[in-house]
Amino acid sequence: MTTAPPAAPPLPTDLETLLHRLRLPHIRRAAPDVLATARAQRWEPAEVLKALLTEEAAGRERSALATRRAAAAFPTGKTFDAWKPELSSIPAPTQQALRTLEWIERRENLVVCGPSGTGKTFFLEALGQHAVEQGRKVLWFTLEDLGALIRRHRADDSVSGALTKLLRADLVVIDDIGLLPVAADAAEGLYRLVDAAYEKRALALSSNLHPAGFDELMPKTLATATVDRLMHHAHLCQTSGKSIRMSQALAGTGVDPLT
Repeated sequence: MTTAPPAAPPLPTDLETLLHRLRLPHIRRAAPDVLATARAQRWEPAEVLKALLTEEAAGRERSALATRRAAAAFPTGKTFDAWKPELSSIPAPTQQALRTLEWIERRENLVVCGPSGTGKTFFLEALGQHAVEQGRKVLWFTLEDLGALIRRHRADDSVSGALTKLLRADLVVIDDIGLLPVAADAAEGLYRLVDAAYEKRALALSSNLHPAGFDELMPKTLATATVDRLMHHAHLCQTSGKSIRMSQALAGTGVDPLT
C-alpha cells in the first residue's frame, strides 16, 4: 500500500495575509508545496522566486481565459478539438487561413452561408473559442439577442452606448441569420451593429441565406445598406452538401448505443 506524502506545512499567517493583500492568490495557493520542494532540493532563492511567479502568471492566464470564455457566451463550447475539417465544404486552405485570425487584426468580416447542418455554427464557434484562447475578446449573439438588446436600450435612448460597449470586443459573432423571420428590432440591430463596426471591429455571421438575399429578411433599403458595409471588407465562405447532423443520425452515430 502506497503512503501519501505528508502535506506541506501551511504558510505563516502574516505571510498568508500579505499575499492576500497583494492579490497574489495563485502564489498563496502554490507556496506551501513550492517552499517544501525548495527546502528538500536546496533550491537557490532565484529558483524559488521564479517558481512562485510562474505559478502566479499561469494562474492569472487561466483565470483570464475563463473570464473571456464566460463573457463570450458561446452556445455549446465546441472547439477545433472536435472539428473535422475534411467534412466541411469550406476549402482546407481557407480554413487554415481563417484560423490564423489575421482577419480579426485587420478588422475584416467573415460571412459563412449555406444550408442548415453544414457546419456553419460549429466553425464559427471553434474560431471564436480559438480567438479567446489567443487572448482576444469575443461576443456571441443570435439575431434575436440583438433585437432584444435594441428594445432594451431604446427606452432610455442608450442604443449607441450599448453598441459601443459591444464593440470593445475584438470579434462579434451573429449566428443563424435567416432561420426565423426577422423582427424590425433585429433588422435595425443588425444594421446598426454592422454600421458601427465598419472598419473598426471584426464581425462574423452565419446565415442560411447568401447576403445578396438579405432583402428577403428585412426592408430592401436597410438590407442594401447593411450588406454594402458588411461585405466591403469580408471573407465569404459558402457551405454546401447534406446536413452533417442528419448524416450522423442516419448512420446511427448521433447517439451512444443503448445497452
